[in-house]
Order: sequence, then C-alpha cells, then structure tokens
Amino acid sequence: MKPFSRCRPCTALFLIAVISLFGTPVRADGEVKLLAPSGALRVGVYPGSPTSMVSDAAGKPHGLSYDLGAELAKQLGVGVDYVRFQRVADIVSAIHDGKVDFTVTNATPARASEVSFSQPVLAIELGFLVPAKSPIGKIEDIDKPGVKIGVTKGSTSERTLPTKFKNATIVPAESVKAAIGMFGRGEIDLYATNKPTLFEMSDQMPGARILDGNWGLEHMAIAIPRGREDALPLLNRFVADEQSSGALDTIQQQAGLRGAIKAKRE
Repeated sequence: MKPFSRCRPCTALFLIAVISLFGTPVRADGEVKLLAPSGALRVGVYPGSPTSMVSDAAGKPHGLSYDLGAELAKQLGVGVDYVRFQRVADIVSAIHDGKVDFTVTNATPARASEVSFSQPVLAIELGFLVPAKSPIGKIEDIDKPGVKIGVTKGSTSERTLPTKFKNATIVPAESVKAAIGMFGRGEIDLYATNKPTLFEMSDQMPGARILDGNWGLEHMAIAIPRGREDALPLLNRFVADEQSSGALDTIQQQAGLRGAIKAKRE
C-alpha cells in the first residue's frame, strides 16, 4: 500500500472534502432560486444611512445592506443588482411587491406583516439630533408646544413618536438629505431616527450634537419577500457566520456605523 503522502488521488479527494466543508458555503439550488429568482440578488438601498448605503472619502459605497447583500450574493454564486430608493419605507414596499429580494432594516411587527425577517443582525440605538446652539439640551426638553421633531416619512419614528410626545409636533421629511435642509430653514428643531444615521447627519452639520440617552432600539434584520420562508435557515446561518467571523465588524467599520450594539442570539 502506498504511503498517503504519495497517493495523489487520495490527497485530491481529501482536499475536495476539506473545501466542501470549510470553504465555499453549502447551498441548495432551491434556496438560491428563492432568494434570487431573477438570477441576481436585487438589493434595496437608500443613501445617507450606514445601515443602508453611504460613500467613503474615495466615493466608494459601503453600508450594512450594501455590503451584506454583496457578500450573500457571492456566497449564493449570483450577481448583485442594487436598486436605489429615497427612503427605507419604499424598499419595504418593493420587497412586499417582489421587486426587491433583500435589504437590512428594523424588524418591527408592522413590517413583519409585509416581509419576512431573518434573525437579528445587530441592534442600534434610536436618538435625537439637534443643531448648533439649540436650546434643547436633553430628551426631557422635547415635549413642549412649538417644538418640531423631524422624522423620515414612512419610518418607524413617524409611527412611534406621536405616542411618546403629546405636545411636540411631528414633521415628516422626504429623506435624510431633505431633513438637513429643513434644519437650515427652521422647519424642524430636532431629528429622530437611529443613531448611525444621526452621526452621518451631524458630520454635515457643524456644531450639531446627538442628545444623551435613547428612546428605544432598532433590531436590524435581513428582510425578504413573504413566501420565501424556506430560505430563512440559510439566511440565519449566513447571519451567524458574519457575526462570528468578524465580517460584520468589518462592514460596520467600513460604513462608519456608530451607535450599534450586538444583537441577542435567538
């Protein structure tokens, strides 16, 4: 019998076995067709938030949805097709209609009635941004007549904050970019959304600051169209692998995502 080191067929078979176990992730063709029925993974993104898509100093896009979508497409062996929107509510609607295959967003009960979610990817704090020289110094100063709280139209903030503040006025903005202009025109006094987005906004508003504390957490998860739940075990393995390997940490760093905490494992 030849020594193992000289048995080339045996060595080749061994290497193939190792690669199949620890290299390219195992996937089923049926799950690939469920997740990317067009032959490419259609990833919904919107600009201005590191949870979705922002550009670095060199103009290269990064973000939780942007980079996780690219990584999943790579592991599925399909191309990635980015579909851009102005706000996350439009992406959720597009996923509900089957026009988009993937995004990462806050897994609220309301959205769970429209799309299906993976296990949580990470959690992020919700907060408030005030401009330079604002008289609002703490969250307790907000709920007063005449105070105008900006929120993104169709967002969790728009649905939630009216129940928290009875005296302040909620003012919807078409997008994060539009909200920055609204500050300059005095149309809003502060802005409410997740802290990663608020940090991005504050970078463009000299002297702006984020109030201490938070008014809740967003539990970010992968959203896919309803009816594709057979692919959720694959997605949950993907999320767990991205968390445990450190790949998720790298994505957060590249996107400049601040204000995130680790998601609790389900």
